[in-house]
Amino acid sequence: MTKIYRKKEPHWNYILAIEDDLDRLSRFIEFDERNFDCFSLELSRVLLLSCAEIDVVCKQICKKINQNSKAKNIKNYRDEIMGASSLSTTHELKVLLPRHGIELIPWSSWSETKGVPIWWTAYNKIKHERNGEYHRANLRNALNAAGGLLIMVLYLYEDKAETLDLSPHTKLMTVDDERFYGVTFVGFFGR
Repeated sequence: MTKIYRKKEPHWNYILAIEDDLDRLSRFIEFDERNFDCFSLELSRVLLLSCAEIDVVCKQICKKINQNSKAKNIKNYRDEIMGASSLSTTHELKVLLPRHGIELIPWSSWSETKGVPIWWTAYNKIKHERNGEYHRANLRNALNAAGGLLIMVLYLYEDKAETLDLSPHTKLMTVDDERFYGVTFVGFFGR
């Protein structure tokens, strides 16, 4: 007898892979605010991978909002995503790492008209000027980028997120906002 499995969403699998990398990394770097300025090659890799994926996912979200979207950078994404009434609270969404007692608001800078996340600026600096900007590949930026990606992937797969149909579930990060499409993710994200 053949079992039928649910279709896996590629961006969901990507966030799970990044989360797995972070989970392994937490064995070597204590995920604690006192270590937020710690930087490393592995944190650089997580930051670069997360932000590159955010770029791809945000373009898709903008196309969902407006089929004719020409959004191609973080400022365009901000304007289109924050302009959509159902996504206008993106800047308030919290990502929790319950096991580590960490709460992040990755998109908080989007509350400002021209706001760009600090971790996004770090991503670009590291991508283009790694020799002088490597210190920006720190725990704070890597965790915020991964959390920002989680939020955007949930937006991209909103129908499956609403029905709790994304699996397997996350183990490290959770979204703590009951207003996220009217769904509370308690239990869904391993809490």
